[in-house]
Amino acid sequence: MTNLKKFNFSASAKPFVKWAGGKNGLINSLMPFIPKNFNSYFEPFVGGGALFFYLKNHKILNSKKIYLNDKNFELINAYKQIKINPNKLLEELEILKINHNKEYFYRIRNLDRNANFYSLSEVFRAARFIYLNKTCFNGLCRYNAKGNFNTPMGSYKNPKIYDRELIFSVNKALKNVNITNKDFEAVSLKARKYDFIYFDPPYFPLNKTSSFVGYTDNFLANEQIRLYELFKTLDFEGVKVLQSNSNTDFIKELYKDFEIIEVRSKRAINCKGDKRGCITSLIIKGNY
Repeated sequence: MTNLKKFNFSASAKPFVKWAGGKNGLINSLMPFIPKNFNSYFEPFVGGGALFFYLKNHKILNSKKIYLNDKNFELINAYKQIKINPNKLLEELEILKINHNKEYFYRIRNLDRNANFYSLSEVFRAARFIYLNKTCFNGLCRYNAKGNFNTPMGSYKNPKIYDRELIFSVNKALKNVNITNKDFEAVSLKARKYDFIYFDPPYFPLNKTSSFVGYTDNFLANEQIRLYELFKTLDFEGVKVLQSNSNTDFIKELYKDFEIIEVRSKRAINCKGDKRGCITSLIIKGNY
């Protein structure tokens, strides 16, 4: 296992968007379970990428093939544009920053209601995605049933739309990284014996009213069971599998044959400010 004492949070590359379920607050708990030796690295639900950036900053991923994936098309497009076109992206972000006000926010947000939305340039759409994340309510990436971004504007007086140094740090971290927009199972099945996969799916809801309908679609019992079957198969094949999920009876029963560790972490996003405290999560470890 990796020795936690060797690490700190001083490195520069980090998530460039605020993300529901982001793992900054869980990294100290995850580190003892990162395998010391592995081949390729996979994150099928990369989200904000907190663990990836942490491992990358601390050279744990040096010389390894890296596969980052997420089902959110606009998020993955932002990753790709930072990787291949950071200067143009920054130009677009500067324009958005200069023009930011309430009327402008809703005009930019509502662009995806238009039939020609996907004819807009990929770099502009990436800048739009980052802009909305930095200016919408609590950074919450939420979509309606038609797939339209529908989070209202936040009440920030002077939001920081972008960080130039961070964009270039992320650009450097993403060099030679494979970035895809696929179903989690499709990318995971590329893994082979001695590879390492970290699964960070949308957490199973703690109760019937807490399901987050948002960044792609619901990830409820059927999808969680599909993930469990994949986790079990990969573990059997010698892939080193690790997962974080909600502390619920459903998840604990599902993974009862694996090592389950309860840990406390901070909830980064909640619509109510007093609900952003610590929660108990599960870390589920394969047999490595």
